[in-house]
Amino acid sequence: PAPSCASQPDPFTVYFELDKATLTGSNQEVISQAVSRAKAGGCAVTLTVVQGHTDTSGSTKHNDILSANRANVVKDALVSAGVSASNIKTEAKGEKDLAKATKDGVREPLNRRAVVTITIGKPG
Repeated sequence: PAPSCASQPDPFTVYFELDKATLTGSNQEVISQAVSRAKAGGCAVTLTVVQGHTDTSGSTKHNDILSANRANVVKDALVSAGVSASNIKTEAKGEKDLAKATKDGVREPLNRRAVVTITIGKPG
C-alpha cells in the first residue's frame, strides 16, 4: 500500500568531510531517495528544513559560515531532486546542537552534518 500523506518521513542526516561543504555521490543518492519516498503515493513536499552543523574545530565565525554552506548545498540537491526552493528553509547551527558533545577544538565526524526534515501533504 502507498504511504499516507499524513504520516511524515523521519528526518535524515547527511555527513560531511572536515571543513568541506560538498556532497558525495552517496549523499546525493540519500537525498534523491528521501525525496522520492516523500512524494510516493501522490504526496507533495510542503516544507523542508535543512539544518547545517559543524564540529567544534575552527572559529565560531568560520563554523557559522561553513554550516550555512552545508545547508545550502543540501538545499541545492533537494531542488535538483524535485523539491521547490520556496518550500525549503535553511538554518546555520554552527557549533550549536552537537550530535556528540565535545570540548572546543575537537574534530568529530558525527557533528559535521546537515539534518533534513521533510514535511509532506496532499498536493495543491
